[in-house]
Amino acid sequence: MAIPRLSDAQRDALLAELPAWTLREDGRAIVRTFRFADFSAAWAFMNRVALYAEKADHHPEWFNVYNRVDVTLTTHDADGLSARDAAMARAMEGFV
Repeated sequence: MAIPRLSDAQRDALLAELPAWTLREDGRAIVRTFRFADFSAAWAFMNRVALYAEKADHHPEWFNVYNRVDVTLTTHDADGLSARDAAMARAMEGFV
């Protein structure tokens, strides 16, 4: 089943709603760096996101070093951003 890609207008509205996220240079993903007090807080955030991701069947690309979590959201089946990425970004914002 194909997953529809967000239109440019939908993508722009998402970025306006979530100003901490930025559009990747190729326009096919959004990125954000989360910073926490320490490694334990970063890990707790990643655990919450992992549980959400499993339920949503949509998993972020991420990288963790100590208190920093770098996240990239894209939907490979849509060849760009989809409603799944929008929902994941909103959920992540709720976990901080």
